[in-house]
Amino acid sequence: MHARQPDEPPDTRDHESAYALLQRGHELMRRRHNAQAAIVLERAARLEPGKGSILEALGRAYYNSGQHDNSKRTFEILLELDPSAHYAHFALGQSLKQLGRPVEARTHLRLAVALSPTTRLYRGALDRLGPSAGE
Repeated sequence: MHARQPDEPPDTRDHESAYALLQRGHELMRRRHNAQAAIVLERAARLEPGKGSILEALGRAYYNSGQHDNSKRTFEILLELDPSAHYAHFALGQSLKQLGRPVEARTHLRLAVALSPTTRLYRGALDRLGPSAGE
């Protein structure tokens, strides 16, 4: 086995492994084993660092296992890849809320609502946060 050069395509086995890890992570989350899912999904993210579906699942696993700082960082990375990802704005807002940063949370929840105005989950989260001091 040799180290892959930067201009070589990724090994198909790596991609399949990342996919298999993603599926296992989803199954663990379905069974509410979120901390174990995060460990599995971290491995998938190392294999496919820019893969949005893996980062979203990893961020959810972190959030649901109470690792809100890790969740925040993961959703920030996802938003660097896709600034219009409404779920990532929602999840980042929720993470920031859990970290006691309501002003920043409100910004991302507002963006989630603006990007997907019909999603009641986003509107409900923003409403539950309440108005900002200047509103």
